[in-house]
Amino acid sequence: MSRLAILLLSWLVLVVPGVPSAAALAQPAVLVDVVKQPFGGERNVPEISPSPDYIHAAGLEGLIAEWGGRLVRPVQDIRLGAEQNRQYGSWHRMALANGNFAEVLRAAPAGTELIVGLEANCNALLGMLAGLKYSPDGAPRRVGLVFVDAHGDFNTPETTLSGMLGGMPVAVAAGHALHNLRRTSGLLEPVPVEHILWAGVRDLDPLEAERFREHDVRQVATADLRSRSDAFAAAYAALAAAVDVVYVHVDMDVLDPAEVPGHALAVAHGPTSAELAEAIRQMFEHPKALALGIASTPAGALDPAGVSRQAALNLIEGALRGVRSRPR
Repeated sequence: MSRLAILLLSWLVLVVPGVPSAAALAQPAVLVDVVKQPFGGERNVPEISPSPDYIHAAGLEGLIAEWGGRLVRPVQDIRLGAEQNRQYGSWHRMALANGNFAEVLRAAPAGTELIVGLEANCNALLGMLAGLKYSPDGAPRRVGLVFVDAHGDFNTPETTLSGMLGGMPVAVAAGHALHNLRRTSGLLEPVPVEHILWAGVRDLDPLEAERFREHDVRQVATADLRSRSDAFAAAYAALAAAVDVVYVHVDMDVLDPAEVPGHALAVAHGPTSAELAEAIRQMFEHPKALALGIASTPAGALDPAGVSRQAALNLIEGALRGVRSRPR
């Protein structure tokens, strides 16, 4: 590229949104698939969360191009089919949407290097795990889950204090409860607990904490996540070595409450989005890291200054930077 072309491109990057940088053009674009799963499954709240659309509306396609990526197909939006739409029950309808989520993920074009799930809440992880369970040629895969959340989401109906389904999806994924919901979501076989790594957890219910001890779960402390310590690197490397593909799921309540001011479940002493983005970048440098899920982003009136949305975008950029840094 000539000096004049580089200068012209630099000017375009400054004034035209979505124009990739010279560095971004120096190597092949990362092939990115973005899927929105807005069904939350919780009672007494709207069935469709605005969070996935809210992140998308930031101009995500242009940002992905600016960060050195390229969409492999238009952004997909999960909905229920006509027959499914006649079904009742918020949990059941969410599970049906998760099954559709899994099918759409399995249909991702060949060569996709990064899947980004924009998710209503953590219940969508069941659909993502189901979608990743099989490779494009149909072969089963061992899926590893990095669950980044201020909460464990490891309750069962017997241990929960609130009855909130959003506090149970990791236990459901592991096959410890609500088996029909898991299967309807497309995850026919549970994810073994030894293939799950919790990171940033600092708020557990009493019986949930007992379950953590009973199952001797793998954890990375918030301080290690923030600093990307040797303990963090070792725990992640051990997980990646045991599985075929890794899904990194982030509930936005893991962040410093200042970056998710509209989140009802925020917990003090979380990492900043910049710190977590660097941890995500490091995880996605590994070739087995395939998917990132962003769940529970405060939207609209809950995020009047756009702080939470920018935090979510920072995390997506971190994943893309990680993939770009791999030998390709």
